[in-house]
Amino acid sequence: MSKLYSRRKFLSLTGLTATGALLAACGASPARERVSSTATSVPTEAPPASPTAAAAAVSPAQAQAEAQVVVGDVMDYVLASDDWPGDFGQVTFKLHEAYYDGDMVYHIRTDASDPDFATANGLVYVPLLNAALAREEATSPIYTFDNGVSEQRSVLATIPGMDSFSPALVVHEVTFNGSPTLLDSVEAIKAAEADGDISVEKVNLIVNYPMIKWTDGGLTVDSKLEAALGEGQLFEPADMAGLKVAMKLHQCYPGSRYIVTDTSTADMAPMMAISASPPTQALAEVAATDEIWVFGNGIEGSGVMGFQPAVFDNKATEPAWSPFWNHFTLVWKDDATPRVLKSSAEIKAAIDAGEVEEFNGVPESHPNGFVVNCPSPILAANTFAA
Repeated sequence: MSKLYSRRKFLSLTGLTATGALLAACGASPARERVSSTATSVPTEAPPASPTAAAAAVSPAQAQAEAQVVVGDVMDYVLASDDWPGDFGQVTFKLHEAYYDGDMVYHIRTDASDPDFATANGLVYVPLLNAALAREEATSPIYTFDNGVSEQRSVLATIPGMDSFSPALVVHEVTFNGSPTLLDSVEAIKAAEADGDISVEKVNLIVNYPMIKWTDGGLTVDSKLEAALGEGQLFEPADMAGLKVAMKLHQCYPGSRYIVTDTSTADMAPMMAISASPPTQALAEVAATDEIWVFGNGIEGSGVMGFQPAVFDNKATEPAWSPFWNHFTLVWKDDATPRVLKSSAEIKAAIDAGEVEEFNGVPESHPNGFVVNCPSPILAANTFAA
C-alpha cells in the first residue's frame, strides 16, 4: 500500500469540499436501482489492490422486501435510487413543532429510554439512555404539556449553536392548575411555576429528538447529492407547512440504515455539515453510547472515505444498541489482505490478529474520540458488494 494521503487529497478523492467531512459512516450500495416504500407499521491510505474475496450481498429489491421500519414517524423511504449520484437512500420523517424562546422550531423523534413511552410513540427503545439520567450535563430539558391551549407545543431549553445543546432530552411534564395560557419559553414556564399556575414534574425519561430547523438555522441541503456528508443531510429544505423532511439514509453493517444529525465535537461539525452537540460527549462517560467503526483504507466501496460501509457494534432494537456512537477509524496494515468486515466480532478479531489498526475518533484526533448521533429508523439487509 502507498503512504497515507494528505487531508486535502482525501477530501478530493471522496468528493468532499471544505464543508464536507473527515469522517462518518457509509453510504448505500453502488448498485442503486430505485426501490421505495411508504412506511406503515484524516488522512487515509491510497486504495489497495483489489483483494480476491468479494462480499456477499442481496439485491436492493430483496433488501426492500425484508426491510423493517422501526421508527413510527417514518413517512416514506427509498433504500437506493438512480435519481441522485450518491450511494445513499432517502427517508422522510414527520416533523414536530416545539417552542424555543418564543420561536417555533422543528425536530424529529427517534428514540426513548422507556419501553412503554417508546411503544406508545413509535420510537426505538434504548435502555442505555437511562444512564444519561445520572449525567445532567449530557442532556437538556424538554417541557411537555398534559393540558393547555390548542396552540401549545413542547418547549425546549437549548437549540443548535448553543454550547449547551443536546438532542438527548430529559422530559419535564407541565400541568396547568387553572386556566391554561400559551407558554412558549423556559422563562415563561419558570414564571408560571413560581406563580403556582402550573406544576412541573421531571420524569425519568430520556428521548432523542434531533433538531432539523431552528431560530436562524437548520440542517443544510446537499444540492449535489454525491457524497454521504457533502453539503448536508437534507434533500431539500424542510417542509414546515407539511411537517416533513427528507434526509439521507445511509447503509451500515449489520443490516442497518441510519441518519446523521449531530456530533459532540464542535470543530468537526462544520466539516460534517451537521449540528454540534458538545454535551453528548459525556454520554460516553456513563456508557450511554455504543461503537461505530469506519474504514480509512481497504476494500473500495460506498463508505464516506471511499471504502466499505461502516459497522455498528449492535443494531436498533437490540438491548445494547444506542443511537449515540463512539466513533472509531480502522486502517488495514501494509502486510494485511483487506476484506469486507461485517460485524464488531470480525473487527475485534482483525484487531487482535494485528491486521488493522484502530484509532479513537480519526487518526488526527487519536486517542481523543467523539460521539456522533446516528439514529437508525430502518433495518434492511446489506446490499454492498465488493
